[in-house]
Amino acid sequence: MIARALLLLLLLSGPLAAQEAVRLVYLGLEADPYYAPQQLYTGLSLRDHHRPLEGLQLGLRDTRVLGRALGLGFELAEVTAAAEDLPQALAAIEESRPVAILMDLPPEDMAAALRAAGPETLFVNIRDRGDRWRREGCAANLLHTMPSDSMLSDALAQYLRARNWTEVLLVHGTTPADEDQLRAARGSAAKFGLRIVAERAFELSNDPRQRARSNIALLTGDARYDVVWLVDDLGDFGRVLPYATYAPRPVVGSEGLVPRAWHWTFERYGAPQLNQRFRRLAGRDMSSEDWAAWAAVKALAEAAVQAGSAGREELRAALRAPDLSVDLYKGVRGNFRPWNGQLRQPLLLATSNAVIAVAPVEGFAHETDTLDTLGQDRTESACAR
Repeated sequence: MIARALLLLLLLSGPLAAQEAVRLVYLGLEADPYYAPQQLYTGLSLRDHHRPLEGLQLGLRDTRVLGRALGLGFELAEVTAAAEDLPQALAAIEESRPVAILMDLPPEDMAAALRAAGPETLFVNIRDRGDRWRREGCAANLLHTMPSDSMLSDALAQYLRARNWTEVLLVHGTTPADEDQLRAARGSAAKFGLRIVAERAFELSNDPRQRARSNIALLTGDARYDVVWLVDDLGDFGRVLPYATYAPRPVVGSEGLVPRAWHWTFERYGAPQLNQRFRRLAGRDMSSEDWAAWAAVKALAEAAVQAGSAGREELRAALRAPDLSVDLYKGVRGNFRPWNGQLRQPLLLATSNAVIAVAPVEGFAHETDTLDTLGQDRTESACAR
């Protein structure tokens, strides 16, 4: 049984009876561990995540003008289900014939949802960064507004190359997410001419024989490097790495300078206004996940404008069209790559309280679209859509 199904009818421009309806569904996992507070034994809570519902709601609010102009109304259903109930939840969702399902699921549940749904059901991934969904695990009915691990690591590698910080010490954790991001970092280093001088795995242990793998100074010693590239998805050790390395070097990756889809301090291209609108709505700063949810609604609204209709087939065709142009509030308009469904977008390189650079970094060119220097290009993708 579906544990929670709340239908929010957001009628953005008058009575729905006089409008065509664009039906969207948010699909999340009940009791998702991703949204459980990550507390240490001392009571500190690290990297708390919020469901990106306010991002979706802000996206819907931002469609009011379009709705009035086109006579379109937008409906959002919020559905959460236990993992074992996803097939039944999807069957119920598909009966309502939504234009798209906005998917906020862990990787194994994403795979289950894609297997359970029919090929005509369109999913938009607003959370998972895994490259598998843009490569061998891609699907013709799957789009992504969240940037991939490779896009994020490419953005960082471009910046390091531009600064001539080419000698890299790679320090990483050992979770599955760390392994995914580690592969992306290696690929980006090779792609942009960085040299990984050493790789060091952090392991928290009381075994004195493992002291060199749990002591930051020892972990970062005995090597010459320009920068430390940190991969620590959980944030359980990387937070103490800056200013504690053996050599006085900058830290990038999971801490220090971090590649992101969005940051609350971005000050250009209308970003302050978007951040202020979100803060008024949610009472907190906009995260990358919130932005990816907002961007999904924004893309669907732009597709509705281009199609001039709420019809599923017409709107979906417009969504995939090469001339789709979505204002992402990052200076360059985006659309979806035809080979793997990834939203083209600039990425922000930010510290905790400032955006330092925007990627693609100046000087990195592409034969057709500079945004395609981030992530899998057409010739690099293993996606067979």
